[in-house]
Amino acid sequence: MDIKNKLTEIIIKNASEKTLTEEFVQGLISVPPEEKLGDFSLPCFRLAKGRKPVEVAEELKNSIAASEDADFFSEIKVVGPYLNFYLNRSKISGTVVAEILKDRENYGRLKEGEGKKIIVEYSSPNIAKPFHIGHLCSTAIGNSLSRIYDFLGYDVVRINHIGDWGTQFGKLISAYKRWGNRETVEKDPINELLKIYVKFHAEAKEHPELEDEARRNFKLLEEGDSEVTALWKFFVEVSLKEFNRMYKLLGISFDSYAGESFYSDKMPEIVAILREKSLLEESDGAQVVRFEDPNMPPCIILKSDGSTIYATRDIAAALYRKRHYDFYKNIYVVGTPQALHFKQVFGVLKKMGYEWADDCVHVGFGYVRFPDRVLSTRNGDVVLLEDVINESVAKTKEIIIENGTAGQIENLDEAANIIGIGAVLFEFQKNGRERDIVFELSKMLDFEGESGPYVQYSYARGRSVLRKANELGIDYKNANLKLLTEDQEYQLVKILQKMSQQVLDSASKNEPYIVTRYAIEICKAFNKFYNSTNVLKSEPDVRAARLALIDATTSCIKETLNLIGVGVVEKM
Repeated sequence: MDIKNKLTEIIIKNASEKTLTEEFVQGLISVPPEEKLGDFSLPCFRLAKGRKPVEVAEELKNSIAASEDADFFSEIKVVGPYLNFYLNRSKISGTVVAEILKDRENYGRLKEGEGKKIIVEYSSPNIAKPFHIGHLCSTAIGNSLSRIYDFLGYDVVRINHIGDWGTQFGKLISAYKRWGNRETVEKDPINELLKIYVKFHAEAKEHPELEDEARRNFKLLEEGDSEVTALWKFFVEVSLKEFNRMYKLLGISFDSYAGESFYSDKMPEIVAILREKSLLEESDGAQVVRFEDPNMPPCIILKSDGSTIYATRDIAAALYRKRHYDFYKNIYVVGTPQALHFKQVFGVLKKMGYEWADDCVHVGFGYVRFPDRVLSTRNGDVVLLEDVINESVAKTKEIIIENGTAGQIENLDEAANIIGIGAVLFEFQKNGRERDIVFELSKMLDFEGESGPYVQYSYARGRSVLRKANELGIDYKNANLKLLTEDQEYQLVKILQKMSQQVLDSASKNEPYIVTRYAIEICKAFNKFYNSTNVLKSEPDVRAARLALIDATTSCIKETLNLIGVGVVEKM
């Protein structure tokens, strides 16, 4: 049950004005600043239409009181032009908790997206470069959005648009021919390829002609030269093996790994369409598409040497995806600095006559920062994601041992792994995605702060109470859920019933942090209830209802964490 939706439905059904819309009424309903003023409030000014608002409020109150929905409320008060609603706690608690226990992981799921396909492109690391901490933003956010849209009933296609094409491969081929060794690369592919890539940039500063050689190599790759193509395939193969190892560690999967190279044979059509529509213009030897907006720089389609650029490949990819998937939305989870690039790509698609360009969405995010360093792949200054995860897992294990709870956990290494990885994923999605993340491991592993471990511990705490009840032979399956009327119980129930709305809000803004914050909100209310109530020593009927509430709460915590790709442990 979504209480606000139910209240909206009741108001519309009982109002004398018969043209009210759900959106209009939802916009009027508010939560009073003090609980004594009710659960919800409705100002009647905009409903009055020439009448006195107080009269309209009184009329609506009487209509609801005489309706079949009267038992939804314990009281309805007219306070001047306002109608204050006090909900029937017994009915709300009984309905909400029963729904959660019945639906479990499906609680709150909707069919909003039924029959609609959504593409989410995320992660998209560059071949032959290390999977560093900066890649986690796109990977974590994209994974969460995929889960969130799936929860809402959409058919989600997860695409990893691997960076396996472009001038950088010309550079890498030049570097490999000079300093590479196949056997050495096979033993430690990413580090060795990074080493020679960095060396190329250092040498190119002294010998600028190397950049021309790299461009020639990429041109040969585009033309299908057998030698450079064989090297390129080798780089892709060894890199993907490493990337997939990291994805397995994070519990992340994809439906497609179609990278930039997949569209290499599809770009001539893009150029042909643009020429046919007279959209291409020459600019310093390059072929570009110009925009009416004077502040928008032209989009380069072909460079002066005739080779394509990543904008051309993104345009080809979008057209292929529309034809192949017929998407409802095509979402790109790529850093905010690429905002202009996507604006240009979508703008070119629109000029080509594709109105569905408006269904292409760039979901940007900020930088990952460290208090004392700046990341740079070209200079070899990167923080590998695997190193961060290993450190987080090791530190988690230390904390558990120091807390003296290690003996209660059957598999300490597995628990530390789930908590340690979850801590990093949670932190990367705790705030709005466009905010920069200042990476501080100690804060991520704070079991008492607004962190992944705090939420996981709240879950484990609830499960511990349920295990204890089971050991004592306490059965709460047929609990009288209408007994959940105390303040702390009711506040927790009101938060649990918001599941659908929180996920909807998250999807509408493409902001996983809304779900992450919702998980924190549930845990705060649960811990307040837990600390103020000795559940197992309550009267039998009340105890059973409270155990059912704990069961429902842990189910919701688990599902919210699952939506952001974080696991749970039964004991901590």
